[in-house]
Amino acid sequence: MTVTQYVPIPQRLDFDALVPAFSRAVTELDEAANAEADRVGFDTGLRELLRLRASQLNGCAYCVDMHARNARKAGVSPQRVDAVAIWHDSNLFTAAERAALDFTEQVTLKATTRVPDAVVQAVVQAYGEEGAAALLALVIAINTWNTIGVTARCWPTPIRDHD
Repeated sequence: MTVTQYVPIPQRLDFDALVPAFSRAVTELDEAANAEADRVGFDTGLRELLRLRASQLNGCAYCVDMHARNARKAGVSPQRVDAVAIWHDSNLFTAAERAALDFTEQVTLKATTRVPDAVVQAVVQAYGEEGAAALLALVIAINTWNTIGVTARCWPTPIRDHD
């Protein structure tokens, strides 16, 4: 019998306890981004896939776990959840979803990509200006959470046998 012993990843900072007002403000930012996405009718499953992709790029273990689970709970197939990491080479996403995924990546990697005009134009064409702005709000919110999670390592990933 093999016994699995997971490697603990130590917390660096108890962010929520150390800066509670700021932590609440980030939660409010996320809630505002969700409200805008709701207002423009942005699909919940796609939101989770976009959050998942940004979290993969940023290396936030807690957020990758959470948004993969949330995507499945929102009705996204496990195959599509798994394919987000390689969406460029996958036929499992529509043209509009690909525009949103590309936009998410470009904004997340903005220091090197500078978010090309063509990427913004593609997402505006797919979702309209309000949809693109709501998508930008979602990407800003998840990148903020990722920055906290990666730097502070304040939220351990729960170990589960299954979802």
